[in-house]
Formats: sequence, C-alpha cells, structure tokens
Amino acid sequence: MAEEIKKKREDKPNSSRRERPVKKEDDGMDKRLVSVRRVTKVVKGGRTMRFSALVVIGDGKGNVGMGIGKANEVPNAIDKATVVAKKNMKKVAIVDGTIPHQTTGKYSTTSVLMLPAEEGHGVIAGGAARAVLEVAGVKNIVTKIHGSTNRINVVTATLNGLLSLKTREEIAARRGKKPEEI
Repeated sequence: MAEEIKKKREDKPNSSRRERPVKKEDDGMDKRLVSVRRVTKVVKGGRTMRFSALVVIGDGKGNVGMGIGKANEVPNAIDKATVVAKKNMKKVAIVDGTIPHQTTGKYSTTSVLMLPAEEGHGVIAGGAARAVLEVAGVKNIVTKIHGSTNRINVVTATLNGLLSLKTREEIAARRGKKPEEI
C-alpha cells in the first residue's frame, strides 16, 4: 500500500502549477490553444453564434507562428487557426535557451517587456506570453505585460518582440565585422 502511494507521488510533477496541454502535431510541432471565444453576430433573423480560436504553434527550436480561426464549431475553429499558424511561421533568435538581449514587443496598447535570464530561472511569464515562449523553445526568460492583457494583443506583442531580436552574429554581419569585435 505504501509503495503504491509513493509511486503515485513520483508520477506527479513537482510544480503546483497546472500545466497546460501541449499537443504534438504529426510533423513534430507543438500546438498550444491559447483561447476560445464565443462571438455573436446580430442579424435581422436573430443572433448567429460562432467560435473564434487563437492557436500558437512552434517546433521548440526557434520557429513559432500564431493563427486565429473562426467557425460554427470549436474543433473547426481550432483546425482553421492551426492552418493559419503554420502559414505564419517565423524564425526567432534564441541563444542558449534564452533571448540574446532585452527587448520590448508592442502591439496596440499592449507592451511585453522581455529580459534574458540565467539557466535555471525557467519561463516567468503570464498566460498568453508563456504559451508563445514555450512553443518557441525559450527555456529561461522573465517577462512583464504592460497595458492591455487581451490574449490576442499579448500574443502579437510577444511575437513582435521576439522577431525584433538580433544575435551577435547578425549584427556583426550587418556591420561587416567579426562577432568578437562587437
């Protein structure tokens, strides 16, 4: 009896935080459903209900994409959003599991401050920003969301910040120097 209880404790993760499900696609991509919203359109005949889904997809190696899909049913909306996210895949700069330098991503009234962190810090980010960073493959980062916390705006601002990152090699190549000189 004691062995069974001990085995159950070992099976559970140590963190008290509930982990969000990450679905592995058949092509090796991590898919994260960020939000599903019920939207209503009022027409002459009454109200038409639809669903809007926000999906973030990434390979854990620096490629990440975001997609929004709308449909009459939730699974169809998620499928549409996944297709859009795969089309919108972008490469982001990740160095040793973190970002190369501090950056701020902005979109509408939302700004996401992102700071590189040392090994062992983990992903310290809220809600929608955490989903983007985890599927992108960032292991250590500290973020703070300022302004609106609308999930669509936060995901877009986080992506804008990640896309603005430049590695030492990219900056050196642009200046025509060696990476050691910078």
